[in-house]
Amino acid sequence: MDKEKITFGDWNLADQIEAVIELAIQKNDSEYLLKAIGDIARSKGIAKIVRELNLDRASLYKSLSPAGNPYFFTVLKVLDNLRLCLKVEQKEPA
Repeated sequence: MDKEKITFGDWNLADQIEAVIELAIQKNDSEYLLKAIGDIARSKGIAKIVRELNLDRASLYKSLSPAGNPYFFTVLKVLDNLRLCLKVEQKEPA
């Protein structure tokens, strides 16, 4: 049986990251959002983020875990470091 070659065409990791964060926000699930941000931060290199933001590594891991409770400032700093930002828009009427 020949293996079929899988291609990704115009697939863009940045678009996927944005989609994951957007889904977490739409779900209104803070645990999912923190896990998504934490997973993305780890994939980009948490050590680099810790150095650039002058944060404690263990504290950042704990903050971005699903059970974490980070300061909003910390979340914004990490998102900024990942070159992401939060976007607010009006919800559609119920």
